[in-house]
Amino acid sequence: MLDKKIAFIGSGAMGEAMIAGLLRDGLARPEALLAADVRAERVAELHERYGVISQTDNAGAVAAADVVILSVKPQRLTEVLHALKGRIPAGALVLSIVAGATIEKIGRGLGHKAVVRSMPNTPAQIGQGITVWIPSAAVSQEQQETARMILSALGEQVMVDDENYLDMATALSGTGPAYVFLFMESMIDAGVHMGFSRRVAEQLVVQTLIGSVAYYQKINQQDDVHVAALRNQVTSPGGTSAEALYYLEKAGFRTALSRAIWAAYQRSLELGKEKPVHIPEKNELDTD
Repeated sequence: MLDKKIAFIGSGAMGEAMIAGLLRDGLARPEALLAADVRAERVAELHERYGVISQTDNAGAVAAADVVILSVKPQRLTEVLHALKGRIPAGALVLSIVAGATIEKIGRGLGHKAVVRSMPNTPAQIGQGITVWIPSAAVSQEQQETARMILSALGEQVMVDDENYLDMATALSGTGPAYVFLFMESMIDAGVHMGFSRRVAEQLVVQTLIGSVAYYQKINQQDDVHVAALRNQVTSPGGTSAEALYYLEKAGFRTALSRAIWAAYQRSLELGKEKPVHIPEKNELDTD
């Protein structure tokens, strides 16, 4: 890894997270990392912060790369692929983190076969993310290991054998932090409404979420427990939790969340423009 030249096409928040993770884990040297972006001030900032090579010309950035990481906005992908078609070195690995972009679309657009498609999430920016990924048939075992090491710098990683899982992961884990932040915001606002200061409400909510997840992980290390069993543990008959959960169920909390995730899944399919989009009826997503 230390000897591989890695070019980042698109140097936004996630591109920077990958650069920081590779350097933090000792997987790359700054002089082997090349950050390319249309904004000269952005790549200059990354050069100043990490010592990486800055570049505003995508074609020049990939010319001698062993790994090309596509980290542009989905709306810009077609333009970027067109500009890079035929310019990726024959032995290079292309690793995409672009939501909705299929392996077939990337490979055809670049005229290149060795492609890994991946879907990280926001916590990757602090090395606590999870990334689902899949290699094309042309990706060698060595290149797969390279992809695994790069993605491990972002947190946990899961390789799958069916590309359909990438669109599902986009809706579940990729978009997942947004659901969690909205849930946190709602709880904090409720705390403020009851009379807590916002600072105290935030402290209570954040530690409750951290502690609940840690408790779930600890219990699961000892025994494989369904999350519903843990919910039942804190739901005493006729108690406050039972009353709160009754209102959440009555308001359609589960169905609303399921439909939101399904909507994100549909949008991922639309971005890829490779699969028909099915809009489910309400009763298809209703839960018991």
